[in-house]
Amino acid sequence: MTGSGGAFRHFLDLGDAGANDIAAMIADAIDRKAARADKPKGAVDADAPLAGRVLALVFEKNSTRTRVSFDIAMRQLGGSVLILDSGSSQLGRGETIADTARVLSRMVDGIMLRTDDHAKIEEMARHASVPVINGLTDRSHPCQIVADLLTVIEHGKALPGLEVAWFGDGNNVLHSILEAAELFKFNVRVATPAGFEPDAGFVEQARAGGATVTLTQDAKAAARGADVLVTDTWISMGQADAAEKKAAMAPYQVDAALMAEARSDAVFLHCLPAHVGEEVSEDVFEGSQSVVFDEAENRIHAQKSVLLWSFGLLGS
Repeated sequence: MTGSGGAFRHFLDLGDAGANDIAAMIADAIDRKAARADKPKGAVDADAPLAGRVLALVFEKNSTRTRVSFDIAMRQLGGSVLILDSGSSQLGRGETIADTARVLSRMVDGIMLRTDDHAKIEEMARHASVPVINGLTDRSHPCQIVADLLTVIEHGKALPGLEVAWFGDGNNVLHSILEAAELFKFNVRVATPAGFEPDAGFVEQARAGGATVTLTQDAKAAARGADVLVTDTWISMGQADAAEKKAAMAPYQVDAALMAEARSDAVFLHCLPAHVGEEVSEDVFEGSQSVVFDEAENRIHAQKSVLLWSFGLLGS
């Protein structure tokens, strides 16, 4: 695809980049992170590869990490951001996604959208003439998983053959983990209560790509021998029936007993915000195997590389 600034690529799901280019993103993130040691957070990288570029951050869902990490990522790459939310833009008053995409494409160099229905970001991408990046939809959360893969590698684990265990709700984060499993040939044990399994399409795609995906209602069986344990908040923004869902999820809390089933060098991931005492116990969240704050910081470094890829400055 080409736009006013040259070649660009949309990043709606991990498969848009593929294994080789995601590996290139992670390698670039590792290098750029190392080169920034002891620099102020707002200092620009030496090469300032996105100097003069403006990224629109469009929020239909609230955010802390996505908002801050994309803002700081663009600053470090030499660019800047413009933040829009539905309460302060015409999106909240009925302007179509298609028209918003066409208008923003005339005014900014790229668009990050954080929304609910995945069809919205697909429509944004169809009508935009600049790169569109998925900051989260109900279907997937690819930027989070690039940061998660970076974090796992930083903690000394190779991706091929990795044993990842997921606990709780079969949600958008898990969908992107399953997509990563297909691309990097690692295995996922999914422990969920009945009725909360991930979308079957993601499971089938991962299995077709060579990953072993195990669906179970036995949390201990999923944790046994795992290299990485992952969970997420049980109640997403706007979900109803919270009390009933929490009751179903209670046996899937990641606690010390569950961590003890995993490998002794296993790490715990959570994309945050966490509800400590619900999906994870305090001793695990604050414990030595928890790398959740490395993971949160790595949203910046991973998203810098996603941005460079989307602007056609990284990868194949």
